[in-house]
Amino acid sequence: MSVSRRSVEDAPLNAFHRKLTVYSAGGPFLDGYVLSIIGVVMMQISGALQLSALWEGLIAASALIGVFLGGFLGGWFTDKYGRKVLYLVDLIAIIGFSVAQFWVESAWLLFVWRLLIGIAVGADYPIATSLLAEFLPRKQRGPLLAAMVLMWFAGAAIAYLVGEILLRVAGDDGWRWVLASAVVPGALFLIARSGTPESPRWLLSKGRRAEADAVIKKVYGPDYSIADLPEPSSDQHVSVWSLFHSGYGKRMAFVTLFWTCAIVPLFAIYAFAPKVLTALKLTGDWASYGSIAITFLFTLGCLFATKLINRMGRRKMLIHSFLWSGLALVLLGLNPDASPTTVLLLFGAYAVFIGGAQVLEYVYPNELFPTEIRASAVGLATSLSRIGAAVGTYLVPISLVSLGTANTMFAAALISLFGALISWWLAPETSQLDLQQAASLGNAPARTERSPAAPSTARKA
Repeated sequence: MSVSRRSVEDAPLNAFHRKLTVYSAGGPFLDGYVLSIIGVVMMQISGALQLSALWEGLIAASALIGVFLGGFLGGWFTDKYGRKVLYLVDLIAIIGFSVAQFWVESAWLLFVWRLLIGIAVGADYPIATSLLAEFLPRKQRGPLLAAMVLMWFAGAAIAYLVGEILLRVAGDDGWRWVLASAVVPGALFLIARSGTPESPRWLLSKGRRAEADAVIKKVYGPDYSIADLPEPSSDQHVSVWSLFHSGYGKRMAFVTLFWTCAIVPLFAIYAFAPKVLTALKLTGDWASYGSIAITFLFTLGCLFATKLINRMGRRKMLIHSFLWSGLALVLLGLNPDASPTTVLLLFGAYAVFIGGAQVLEYVYPNELFPTEIRASAVGLATSLSRIGAAVGTYLVPISLVSLGTANTMFAAALISLFGALISWWLAPETSQLDLQQAASLGNAPARTERSPAAPSTARKA
């Protein structure tokens, strides 16, 4: 009778895991902060720099275009050169480019700086999440990766709050201080990140067994070694080209499509929240405070999803998230002249329900691909999903003028409902699998909620 081996994935959560989760949260927090802050100051920037509708759309979409450029390149560099080095360089870049926005005097220069911010943000998605995923125990992997998205929304919520305060106290140049304010949280996270070790899974994939073993002993204790790490040997190579064909190509299509459907309405709402709410007849402080309230509800929705991710399962959560959030947008389209309270309630319902899809953006890509291409897969999904997000964000002000508020809401609803269909068709269930099993094509997870395959039958991906 065979005896199942011990695995670091079944080790208890320790102090290192908790610290790494906090350190890794710095990237998503800053991502949410710098990408959302533009929505707070877009009206002020438009007046100060005399922006046309064309430039408003370009500046709002510029960071998303940058994410498209930086996502795959950042993931590829992370898989090639390691998680640790890219981890620090990328955070420094986000801080520097954010500060540079303070001195802009033209629309094109603001576009350039936000494009560069987007490139750095795009690179951060695969860096932070792949490093964390490769250290976490099986039971905590889903909730703690989901918590990274929660930190994204926390960053966005703080951005709206800080932005509103600075605009009220800093005068005509308040928008400059708002855009540059990311330097404060960025510096704090940069200091906290020092001393983080390299991923032992990545080291093992490069044949650096002694270094991997030393990291495992340091993190899990002297009784553990690389023999307890469920990871294939370095002679079993999977190249980045695997993302474009065979089983991994299908997984890549699923991740890209659901991620796109999750963020297209969301980024459009974030970039133009005051304008959308104004179009829905919310004026003055209703629009400003409504934007802050909806942002905090996005955070609350992610918090609920994080708590339920293991109990509910990945697949079921994704389908229900798209379905109910899409229904909330349909109701907004049917009631464009509703009272401010009704509008805020429906927007709030969308914000809460879409949390399930949002938290899975970091979970699924890290679970469905092996170590050799994990960061590349996250980066490529980040890049491809931002094509739709950038186009959607660019079209929002045009759509509000040409199609009207109701039809704009209906278009956003169709995107969410399409996400539900894609999830029903392609979403697997991985909550009971270790990282190697989930990533193995020879052990493709079934659609049932509790379907762990025996390790003895798993192909080492």
